[in-house]
Amino acid sequence: MILDLFRLDGRVALVTGANRGLGQAAAIALAEAGADVASLSRQEPRETEAVIRGLGRRFLALQCDLLAASVEELQGIVERVVRELGRLDILVNNAGIIRRAPALEYREEDWDAVLQVNLKALFFLSQAAARVMVGQGGGKIINIASALSFQGGILVPAYTAAKHGVAGLTHALANEWAKHGINVNAIAPGYMETDNTAPLRADPARFRAILDRIPAGRWGRPEDLRGVVVCLASRASDYMHGAIVAVDGGWLSR
Repeated sequence: MILDLFRLDGRVALVTGANRGLGQAAAIALAEAGADVASLSRQEPRETEAVIRGLGRRFLALQCDLLAASVEELQGIVERVVRELGRLDILVNNAGIIRRAPALEYREEDWDAVLQVNLKALFFLSQAAARVMVGQGGGKIINIASALSFQGGILVPAYTAAKHGVAGLTHALANEWAKHGINVNAIAPGYMETDNTAPLRADPARFRAILDRIPAGRWGRPEDLRGVVVCLASRASDYMHGAIVAVDGGWLSR
């Protein structure tokens, strides 16, 4: 049956930033589809853990600040997931930060922070996960890109550069790892109701300008990513490599 292709029973997923927002929605969706989940975040994901354990799935909470994490620490995180949950089949690179300022005033420390979390940590965590997946005969890596993987945005030069980088890495890693049975794809959310967009939603003029351009007539919500995450994590996407799926209410079509 076609729905069986979307089942994740017996799979183990690692989701970064799973304590809230898009990461929390992704982690819960994967658990609902049958996966056990490891969460990587700076804060304890108590709410996420309660929901996932309530579904009868195993849950492993890992605390790490990606802003300061070394390559060795990221490798150790993957090793711990395998050690405690037995394997690693799915990686969702969701965690990200944003720092807003005019390009003429943008600070080096903000540039470095955004590129560290949104791009460097994503690559080296993917590398560590892929090494495990090669040995297992395959796996799924899902990167959270952005509408700003295709556009320039306003006041977010580092974020835009990083998200363009995420799109490029998705293509590059898919090219190298498809032969190992590893699917590397990405989701490009549009304007979503998350902590990162709180300043925009608090500005009446910006909120209205953005809303007026979204064909769906509303901002996105974390739960809008759930179906795509499960699809890209499951056998239903076995012939998808290097795809970037926009979940944006039609924003990029305008």
